[in-house]
Amino acid sequence: MAVEPFDTVDLIRTKRSGGVLSTAEVDWLVDAYTRGYVEDPQMAAMAMAIFLNGMERREIKDLTLAMIASGERMSFSSLGKTTVDKHSTGGVGDKITLPLAPLVASFGVAVPQLSGRGLGHTGGTLDKLESIPGWQAALSNDRMLSILSDVGAVICAAGSGLAPADKKLYALRDITGTVESIPLIASSIMSKKIAEGTGALVLDVKFGSGAFMPSYEASRELAQTMVDLGNDAGVKTSALLTDMEVPLGLTIGNALEVRESVEVLAGGGPADVVALTVALATEMLTLAGLPDADPAAALADGRAMDTWRRMISAQGGDPAAALPVAREQHVVTASSSGVLVSQEALPFGIAAWRLGAGRARAQDPVQAGAGIELHVKPGDTVTEGQPLWTLHTDEPERFDRALASLEGAWSIGSTAPERGPIVRERITG
Repeated sequence: MAVEPFDTVDLIRTKRSGGVLSTAEVDWLVDAYTRGYVEDPQMAAMAMAIFLNGMERREIKDLTLAMIASGERMSFSSLGKTTVDKHSTGGVGDKITLPLAPLVASFGVAVPQLSGRGLGHTGGTLDKLESIPGWQAALSNDRMLSILSDVGAVICAAGSGLAPADKKLYALRDITGTVESIPLIASSIMSKKIAEGTGALVLDVKFGSGAFMPSYEASRELAQTMVDLGNDAGVKTSALLTDMEVPLGLTIGNALEVRESVEVLAGGGPADVVALTVALATEMLTLAGLPDADPAAALADGRAMDTWRRMISAQGGDPAAALPVAREQHVVTASSSGVLVSQEALPFGIAAWRLGAGRARAQDPVQAGAGIELHVKPGDTVTEGQPLWTLHTDEPERFDRALASLEGAWSIGSTAPERGPIVRERITG
């Protein structure tokens, strides 16, 4: 039996005391944890030590590269196309991937969008697309490459072979209160994205009520850390810091968000969704070497919609099929006249989750038609008795808990709030 070069407890003590791990120590720790030599209780202690004391930039880079090395790396070199991907830190009503991937692909750039499922109040891109009859999330690598070559965009589940150490560590962080650690978040996201093999990456890092990192300062630090990791690893990376104080668009929930995404691809849709889609598309195309591309024109003239239909069809879906509709609706009306002053994203996300749009456990099913349709946004004038939002679910017993989560989450007053632009800052290195 081979002698291990390091002692796990020594490494935990180093980090617990605010020390720095060497590259060799980080490499060994991740490898030993992946093969089971370092046990979950020990890695939980290490995660908490990192959570409390942080990591230096070199340590975060070492952790990211070690997690990439724990599994396979994909390559898109055979495509003969520039590849660019987008990752969002998640939010409420964030359906941007759906119109964005075909929009960018309509310019001849390949968009390999490996996405995930929702957990808690943040919706999963795959859950949204699975509300389209026939659409399949699971693709072989060969099939994914074929669709990228033919259509230019694919949105599918990531294979289990990418960064397996991250998958194991993420599950542990989820049950040990160590999720919100910038070194651990950054290495988790970037290990998967770098292992995917994309040539360029744009990060949509949210701040505000419905964001993973509510404070602007923490979101900015996370964005900077991930941009540094990507560029250090040879992936052209930039980030946009975007507002998630209020829900994005007018829908929250799977089929509802698909419908809104199709409206955007048809040249319509809510202004904030269009603005963010165009901003991210412009950033992706710039990194892909097309700084003069005009994404707004591709939404207006139907090119992006054509690519969407081909992308959905290539994955077994019927882009013309009717989307599921929930069996029950409940309308919330205004109790007074005035201006909608506030609308906090997080409680609305929780309400949609309680209606059945999300899941509490990874194995839970989701309702395709559940969610919330917003009829007004902050700054809009409302009159007493006017519908504010409609709640959708297949199970009417869910309404009470959803409505309870919305208590105090919105207000009507006399003065419209001032809102800044949805994109607040661009970080490039």
